[in-house]
Amino acid sequence: MTAPLRSERFRSEREDDWRRLERLLKKIEQKSARGLTDDELLALPVLYRSTMSALASARAMSLDLALVQYLESLCSRAYYFVYGVRAGLMERVTAFLRYDLPAEVRSIWRECAVSTLLFFVGAAIAYVMVMADPDWFYSLISHDMAGGRDPSASAEFLRKGLYDGNAKDALAYFASALFTNNAQVSLLAFALGFALCVPTAFLIASNGFILGALFAVYVQKGLGFELGGWLVIHGVTEISAIILAGAAGLRIGWAVGFPGEQSRLAAMVAAGRRGAIVMGGVVIMLAFAGLLEGFGRQLVKNDWARYAIGAATGVFWLCYFYLPRRGHARSR
Repeated sequence: MTAPLRSERFRSEREDDWRRLERLLKKIEQKSARGLTDDELLALPVLYRSTMSALASARAMSLDLALVQYLESLCSRAYYFVYGVRAGLMERVTAFLRYDLPAEVRSIWRECAVSTLLFFVGAAIAYVMVMADPDWFYSLISHDMAGGRDPSASAEFLRKGLYDGNAKDALAYFASALFTNNAQVSLLAFALGFALCVPTAFLIASNGFILGALFAVYVQKGLGFELGGWLVIHGVTEISAIILAGAAGLRIGWAVGFPGEQSRLAAMVAAGRRGAIVMGGVVIMLAFAGLLEGFGRQLVKNDWARYAIGAATGVFWLCYFYLPRRGHARSR
């Protein structure tokens, strides 16, 4: 029997239950569950389970994609009415921040490790290159972004930018350009993950180049420790966001290259949906980093205080993402 005929016969044998479930869902969506009769309330979970069974069979038999997608959509809608709680906006936001985001970050720990390695290896390579030959700096950081903070700058000029938060010629422009660059890299690293991880890996490593090249310039002027203090206030959060975005992109690329039992498209879509949760966290982290950079540069001038703030943010993010917590088991 051909695939279209199998799909048609499969649909005709079960479509009445699907249509009935769809009518009940529309009734709930329009009037809430209180609009259902007792018989309808009892029928809802039965119809949901039978539709789930039909979906599993449709996937196993490799029936046409339109039918599988229809059943997936119907089951997804029914799940939240059968098992879920209709929560308000604040409850959903709380659940996202408390459970969903940390769970997704923990699920991509391998990709996070690879993304971290790419970033810091890139930084180390750029640092060694610029220390050996300062002219490499101009190939790694654009003139506009550097804003005069290059190998030709004096130590006095570089030091002034680190501590004079109100000066017009301080690092404010560079920090703004760096933040914009990091935000763009984060979004592109995620969006281009489908290309078998290659663009994502390059973007993460190239962002490390900027950090390594910048450190080399300041170290050559005897200001490496001071630059580290200036960067660490917001850098721990900002770099962590970049690494997470890269990890989400790597997950998509891995799903495309090694989809397992799913089709490549289905595996990529599933990885993209889960990665979108991580990217929601990345946006929050970048906004938080912007606040830290703005206030930290203006108010905190002591190097040790800067390092303490950076260490505190690092501990916070590690605990937030990786400490186990009870409750709210998400359906996978």
